[in-house]
Amino acid sequence: MIVLIVMIAGVIKARVRSGRDWRGQQLEESKDTLTLRDDVRQLKERIAVLERVVTDNHGSLGLDREIERLRDR
Repeated sequence: MIVLIVMIAGVIKARVRSGRDWRGQQLEESKDTLTLRDDVRQLKERIAVLERVVTDNHGSLGLDREIERLRDR
């Protein structure tokens, strides 16, 4: 019985994650949800750029010099 309950909960959880309710009907997304999704997408893009900058060893020395030059202004 416990296994059955866990399996049903897993199916419901998967449907909710996919944007559907427990009956399989599509859930409507609010304007706030869409805004948050867009914000998360933009932040992920910015993080990817920052990761490239930080892990680029060849360009990091030049970047350090450029940052110091800009601070001196």
